Amino acid sequence: MSNEEQVTATVKSGRSFSAVWILPLISLAVGIWMFYQYESNQGTLITLHVQTADGLEAGKTEIRARDVKVGVVTDVQLNKDYSAIVVKARMDKSADRMLKEDATFWVVKPRIGREGVTGLGTLLSGAYIALRPGESDKSQNTFNVLDVPPIAPPDAKGLRVVLTSKKAGALSVGDPVLFEGYTVGRVEKVGFDLQKEKASYQLFIFRPYDALVTTESRFLLTSGVHIQMNAQGINVDIASLESLVSGGVSFMVPEGQPKGYPVTEQMTAFELYDDLKQVREQIYHKVIEYALLFGESVRGLNPGAPVEYRGIRIGTVEKVPLHLTDKKQGFASKQIPVLIHIEVERIMDPDVSITAEELKTALSNEFEHGLRATLKTGNLLTGALFIDTDFYPDEVGKEFLSTYRGYDHFPTVSGEFVQFQRQIGGILNKLNRLPVEGVLTSLEETLDASQETMATLNSAGKELDGLIQRLDGLLAQDGAQNLPQELRDTLEELQRTLRGFNPDSELYQKLQEALSGFNDAMDGFSPLMKKLNQKPNSLIFGESQLSDPIPVKGEP
Repeated sequence: MSNEEQVTATVKSGRSFSAVWILPLISLAVGIWMFYQYESNQGTLITLHVQTADGLEAGKTEIRARDVKVGVVTDVQLNKDYSAIVVKARMDKSADRMLKEDATFWVVKPRIGREGVTGLGTLLSGAYIALRPGESDKSQNTFNVLDVPPIAPPDAKGLRVVLTSKKAGALSVGDPVLFEGYTVGRVEKVGFDLQKEKASYQLFIFRPYDALVTTESRFLLTSGVHIQMNAQGINVDIASLESLVSGGVSFMVPEGQPKGYPVTEQMTAFELYDDLKQVREQIYHKVIEYALLFGESVRGLNPGAPVEYRGIRIGTVEKVPLHLTDKKQGFASKQIPVLIHIEVERIMDPDVSITAEELKTALSNEFEHGLRATLKTGNLLTGALFIDTDFYPDEVGKEFLSTYRGYDHFPTVSGEFVQFQRQIGGILNKLNRLPVEGVLTSLEETLDASQETMATLNSAGKELDGLIQRLDGLLAQDGAQNLPQELRDTLEELQRTLRGFNPDSELYQKLQEALSGFNDAMDGFSPLMKKLNQKPNSLIFGESQLSDPIPVKGEP
């Protein structure tokens, strides 16, 4: 085949490509370019984990940063074990730089809480997910959505501290942190430390108030209202209206304590106290340990009870009992040991320099002069006891233990109730030793003699009455007129004397009344002496009116 023929065949074969395919090819290229442009302009697809999907809708719920839309929710579904809600969201391209590992998400919707009503703007627009951009260098596309808005951003200027407490549920997220009644921070997180077995509360103190937190600061729960009753009357303090409704936490440096140094390290740990009283009781660090031995019941004496000297607190009960068993003697303790702490700062002024050993030596000298500890009732309603110390002259010169199982020994005396029991027992013993039977026998003999005397007097009265009548008859005779005057005067005097002992005379009546009264008194005193003979202590305690119940067959 010639060259011309080959060219002609080639032209014919090229004409077989139809122009109809040009338009589809262009459309395909444009589509591929548009898809590329769409994908290149799309942001990152992120995964959010939430506890509830209330208010969230796929294709409608927006993700906003400072109220600017930066993404939208694309899918809402349960995870595999149904423990949480998995939300897929497509972010804008411009929002990729916000997705750092410290970024924060939370749902904004209408809320009624301690801080008031928030999120009212979402009543018409619907709930949305708020985003607080992170500042970390590491990117991330999976996040947990918070239940409540965060208190402060990670880069916020201020101080974060952690409080530990044995009481869980004392604080909630958002509760105020107060200093002198002014809100200077918020409770940021609430958790529980499994290793320490204590509740933990993370606080954020806003700048510049973070400079108020020092190494000597004490954090305590704030109830919002404090009522104090004393000799001056009733004092009521209210911290703030917010703390009155929701409570909170406040911090301070106890009066008389050094201010300390400002805390600059983040997440410094402090202890959370229940109230100001507990703070004041636990600010004393220099203590002396003493063991006390009580030969009476310590029921009502609890750890934390005060140790006082004439009404002034000088220490605290640390352990009740110190122990009950002994390796050699087993469970055999005639006396109950109690461990106390004498707090040096309570006794000495801050400007007085004294060591614990010096105070211990001074107390040992006072023991020789009768310084003793005893149990006293602090509350009659609850039966709570406390330890009181004072000087007892009767104890001067008596021997006492210097140590007890490695502890310095603080000598003791019996409590008021035990002494009262001993006094009552002594009185009853004296009553039991009284010669009651001899007294009763003498009384009975006296009564019998008085009765015989009364009978004799009655008989004598009758005889005197007859004698007077005979004398009257004798003097009335005619011959009596002729008797000598002296004899007549003697008979008349005898007649007047005998009339004085007549049963109808005033003297006789008074004598009979006196003897009758004495007889009645002896009759009334006889049952009393018999009762004392049977039960001598009835004179003090009386006689019980209740008899012991007698069980009857068939009754429950």
